[in-house]
Formats: sequence, structure tokens, C-alpha cells
Amino acid sequence: MKAAIVALLFAAAFAQVRAQAMDVVDLPTRSGVTERIAVIAADSPKATVILLAGGLGRLRIFDNGSIRNDGNFLIRSRALFAQHQLAVVVVDAPSDQPNGMAVAFRESAEHVTDLSAVIAWARAKWSKPVWLVGTSRGTQSAAHAAVALANDARSPDGIVLSSSILARSRRDGGTPIQEQPLDRLKIPVLIVHHDSDPCPICAPSLLRELKLPATGSKIVMESGGISTGDPCEAFSHHGYNGIEGAVVADISAFITGH
Repeated sequence: MKAAIVALLFAAAFAQVRAQAMDVVDLPTRSGVTERIAVIAADSPKATVILLAGGLGRLRIFDNGSIRNDGNFLIRSRALFAQHQLAVVVVDAPSDQPNGMAVAFRESAEHVTDLSAVIAWARAKWSKPVWLVGTSRGTQSAAHAAVALANDARSPDGIVLSSSILARSRRDGGTPIQEQPLDRLKIPVLIVHHDSDPCPICAPSLLRELKLPATGSKIVMESGGISTGDPCEAFSHHGYNGIEGAVVADISAFITGH
């Protein structure tokens, strides 16, 4: 009964998210390339979150701000971040990656250039701290960009890594988060993970291998919710199904606390 009530409550919240008005910007990033972003401008935001989805990151943001592929944890929860006085920027795959972003692209200089342009745009628009928030494969984007932009004026003010990639995949490889030199960063780092994440490349036991900055970093373990479908997809514990509000609250509290 309790699970059914939770599911009904989130269904209502999910409908509200879908109805949330969003502005759409096609931001030039590289020669001949644009990055489409959807924006929720919160009233008097304390900070900006740039949301980086997992998988191929191909969201298909339409001109009216609706998003075809919005099942990802961060994307379906986008309006919840705005409720915590955060401006929200949802990032689609860039125009030169029509089939989505392979892991090799997420770890490329081109991707860093795209994300640094989005960071600069958000910083200029709101004059507030800008955070990269990635989930699953999006953590590889956020971590790689933060390391590449360390000590650069284009660096994010902090990063959040949710359901991090902690092992290599035979299918598409990519650098696990613990192999990134995160401990060298001088910005806050928040790690959020479900204690029962069933995705093999995101096993919670591998979190012990992470090396984080000595100050300004934290690991938050979430629990509960409903796990259904593919273990590495958005509606298993990997995607915080049923506990989205609590997870967003934890992330938002860490960001606004800095």
C-alpha cells in the first residue's frame, strides 16, 4: 500500500514536471556546433545546476521546452531543483552528436568546450555559483570537465556525482570516476549513491576506492524507493525511483550550503 501511494504521488509530481515552463536556447559552443539547453529560471536563485543525463544523453529538447526522453533521474526531477531556489539548465547532446554521446566523446576536449560554454552562459545570466550535476554516464562528463578545467576561470564552482560509474564496461569503456584525480580539485564534490544500486558498474562497494578533496567533499548514501526494470536504467534504485524528492533535497542542501 505504501509503495502504491508513493508511486501515485510521484506520478502527480512527474506530470507537474512535464508541464513546467522552460526556455530553450541554442548556444554556440564550437565552430558550426550548438548546444541546446532548456532552462528553468527560479525566483532569486542561490545557484545554478547544469544537469547532465546518463546513457547517450540524447534528450531531444523541443522548441517549446518539452523533452522527449525525460525519464532520466535528473531530467524527470528538473522542476524539483527549482523548488529549492536553484536555476536549472538541462543539457542535450550537441548538434554534432545527433545519435547521442558515446563515452569517448564525454571524455573529449570538445565536450569540455561545450560544457565550459554552458557554464559561462549560466554564470553571466545569473551571477551565481554554477554546479555540474551528473548522473550515471553524466558523472563521467562532470568529473572529466571539472578536472580539465581545474584552475581555469571557466571551472564549475562545484560538482555532484550521482550513481557514479565505478567500473569499466566491456561494451563502451570509459574512465571510472575513481580513476579521475578528483582529490586534486579545489571545488566542493558531492557523491550521491543508492546503497542498493544494482548496476554492476556502479556497485556501492567500489565507492571506497574514491579519492576526494580533503575539504569540501561528502558522500551521501540514499536508501529505499522502488526498483524495477533494467538495473542500470532510470527506474531501478540506480535512478532513485520513488525517492526523487529526498535525493534532490540532499543535493540542493549541499549546494546551497556552499
